[in-house]
Amino acid sequence: MLRLRQLAPLGLEPIDLTLDDGACLTVGGPSGSGKTIFLRAIADLDLNGGEAATASLVRSGVDASTWRSSVAYIPAESGWWADVVGPHMPEGDPRPLLESVGLDLSCLGWTVSRLSTGERQRLALVRALISNPDVLLLDEPTSALDAESTAQVEQLIKDRQARGATVVLVTHDVEQRLRFSGHHAHIEHGRLEFQDEEVAA
Repeated sequence: MLRLRQLAPLGLEPIDLTLDDGACLTVGGPSGSGKTIFLRAIADLDLNGGEAATASLVRSGVDASTWRSSVAYIPAESGWWADVVGPHMPEGDPRPLLESVGLDLSCLGWTVSRLSTGERQRLALVRALISNPDVLLLDEPTSALDAESTAQVEQLIKDRQARGATVVLVTHDVEQRLRFSGHHAHIEHGRLEFQDEEVAA
């Protein structure tokens, strides 16, 4: 579950939103309209007003690390701080997640510099999912992927939804938005407009 109350990202009007466990909100809009700012505000990565909560946590009541372990933000271009892939992975068995996106354990020994943009996107998603977050904030997660890899990533996201994760998915791909049943919104001129009002509460 994700609940926003007067969340006020920089440059956007305050947002009220309630998404149940397993729900998905896809968000579209022109480049530069504030889609990434919206996700980063939920993750509390930039200054913003208002409040955010999951079923078990209120953002203002926990430290940033605790919040971001439950509410995982996966940017379009993820950060890498070590020379090889392995040290970026948290504790846990990444094998099933890697296999679900067409990779195997050998990739943990690859240097980051050799990764394609698509491999970075898939590995960033795996890295986030190992910790089983309650909320996934996804910023163009398949923008650099071919059709086969896109299908793998979309299925992985849907599998997490089926297990109760709440998803907010930013995408320019109209067909991708339609493949994710649920709620849809559009950001333009500083305002998040919902195509269905039941989540705007």
